[in-house]
Amino acid sequence: MANEEVIAPRDMVQSLIKGLAVIQAFGPDRKSMSMTEVANTIGISKPSARRFLLTLQSAGYVRREGEQFRLLPKVLDLGLAYFSSIDLPEIAERHLEELNMQVKEACSLGILDGDSVIYIARAQWQRVRSVSVRVGTRIDPATTALGRVLLASLPDDELDAWIDRHKFEVYTEYTVADPKRLRAILDDVREKGWAMCDQEVELGVRTLAAPVHKPGGKVVAGVNVAANYQRVPLDKLIEDVLPQLLDTTARIDRDLAVYGPGLIDY
Repeated sequence: MANEEVIAPRDMVQSLIKGLAVIQAFGPDRKSMSMTEVANTIGISKPSARRFLLTLQSAGYVRREGEQFRLLPKVLDLGLAYFSSIDLPEIAERHLEELNMQVKEACSLGILDGDSVIYIARAQWQRVRSVSVRVGTRIDPATTALGRVLLASLPDDELDAWIDRHKFEVYTEYTVADPKRLRAILDDVREKGWAMCDQEVELGVRTLAAPVHKPGGKVVAGVNVAANYQRVPLDKLIEDVLPQLLDTTARIDRDLAVYGPGLIDY
């Protein structure tokens, strides 16, 4: 982002960066890994992977099961330290729950974090969905309504740089994977003030999103509603759900304004 400080490599602890990379290497598709698998995943030597894993084991972040290593719940403390230090999820939670009850669809709050969007609050209607989404889940900004309202808020130079470096993925037959077409869509999002994606990540799922602003007008987050395309036709999504979504983000904006300069820059 524009205000991020550029830190010289000599001022960084590379071993800490690599240790965090070991933790991040685990995920839904890699719930347990051997030393060799960790080394190959993050591009370090096997002896280095061994030292990092044993250090994390001694600190209580991973458990060894034979030749395999698995994350332990203590890893959650790293994420909870962040979530407990920010005000936005707590402020938005009540509004998300109210929107969730109104539209009876999953509602989420997310922020742009690096090259992905991360969910920081969520209100889930009690329906089974094929995609597992929870607080902390990261998504591709290019193919989601939430991501697009956040991308559209970037200055032109940052947005163009993001598009240039982004690796476009095709998830369904409806996925927009052309950089020029995405840029045109984002220009339209800027004009409208909201975004809609129709089955671009998952067949049968439409998403609608609008931005959240901190005092002064800067976009700091977005609220997303995800709905089944058969249960919520496109005209109902725009005519019924969109006004309720925009009302929700306006109420969050007003609550954020009360806290004024005390808010951190997300």
